[in-house]
Amino acid sequence: MRFYDSASATIREFEPVVPGEARIYYCGATVQGEPHLGHIRSALVFDQLSRWMRYRGLKVTTVRNVTDIDDKILAKSADSMEPGFEGEFPNEQWWALAYRFEKVFAQAYAALGIDPPTYEPRATGHIPEMFALIQRLIDRGHAYPALDDSGDVYFDVRSWDKYGALTNQSVEDMQDSADADPRGKRDPRDFALWKGYKEGEPLTASWESPWGRGRPGWHLECSAMAGKYLGSRFDIHGGGLDLRFPHHENELAQSTAAGDDFANFWMHNGMVTYEGEKMSKSIGNTISPAQMLQMARPLVVRYYLGSAHYRSILDYRPSSLQEAATAIERVEAFLAATQDVLKPGREVPEAFAEAMDDDVNIPRALAVLHEQTRAGNAALAAGEDASEAANAVMAMAEVLGLAQLMSFNAEGTSGAEHE
Repeated sequence: MRFYDSASATIREFEPVVPGEARIYYCGATVQGEPHLGHIRSALVFDQLSRWMRYRGLKVTTVRNVTDIDDKILAKSADSMEPGFEGEFPNEQWWALAYRFEKVFAQAYAALGIDPPTYEPRATGHIPEMFALIQRLIDRGHAYPALDDSGDVYFDVRSWDKYGALTNQSVEDMQDSADADPRGKRDPRDFALWKGYKEGEPLTASWESPWGRGRPGWHLECSAMAGKYLGSRFDIHGGGLDLRFPHHENELAQSTAAGDDFANFWMHNGMVTYEGEKMSKSIGNTISPAQMLQMARPLVVRYYLGSAHYRSILDYRPSSLQEAATAIERVEAFLAATQDVLKPGREVPEAFAEAMDDDVNIPRALAVLHEQTRAGNAALAAGEDASEAANAVMAMAEVLGLAQLMSFNAEGTSGAEHE
């Protein structure tokens, strides 16, 4: 298998850190609202990757975090407690709001057949690990308590000469870090590892620490959780392209400065646009996963969201779901017509395997799927044996996570019964 590594900007051969295994961390949601298409596309991309690795015989461990403490979560909770609040959940505590939206994300993932990760840790459950990482950075001279009395702790970006390696930037060219008041920083680009408690914030959203009461910085959370579940060196760190800077850049800096090798590959999926434009609520060109699932079956939505190469932009148009339905329902109909000849031990065609091995090239893989479907239908029309094509198509549909959402599965039961 060969994957594009964002850090080196090259396609490299995949050699597991631990032979026979693949350990993957990819960034999950900050659960302050309902999921948008970018969240779901990213989860689907890494679901496709992990399914293919399992097909190739690797033992795959996946970690997708939940950021359940964040400025936006606290702000939305505070808004719900204002007099005259007219929303559905008045006086909602921050932790209740976070859990409510965490369940919405879980429902969206499940509806589209995205496998649960091996581990799905919450940031609030890993405060001791974050303390340990901060202390390692302080001991190595790469972090310091705030120069004022805020209680913050910052990463010293100028102390680490490799800072900027992921995005190929120099410190001088970077924007200031806006996560804390710059008065306590040695450099305005230094980012917060620990954020001191501020008057007016819920006491429940803070923890006692060696540096004073407070809560973790966003970047710190992922480094601590990746290290706990995958070790100091693991295979792949992934997420949306929008996370490369500053989030992933800062993760890489703090983890390597603390002495960890961290990720061997960085993989980033592209963004989702609406008729070539960035989606924006202000101009009204957004569509949510929930809206898509009202417009089309989960099978169709999964097929559409997973149809482009993961590194490319996925552009939504009003006709996109209908086009996807036409494509995947033709495959489904062929499999329904040939389900009696499906056998265990199905294998994907070599051309499909070559496409998936080549940086998870889904468009090429789908071309093989449709080619085999056409060949199988031609055999049926001619009264010939279509079993070879049927088993090949089912094998590909299973690897892509499509078969489980079809109106039947290999055993001939309905998808609902199978689940």
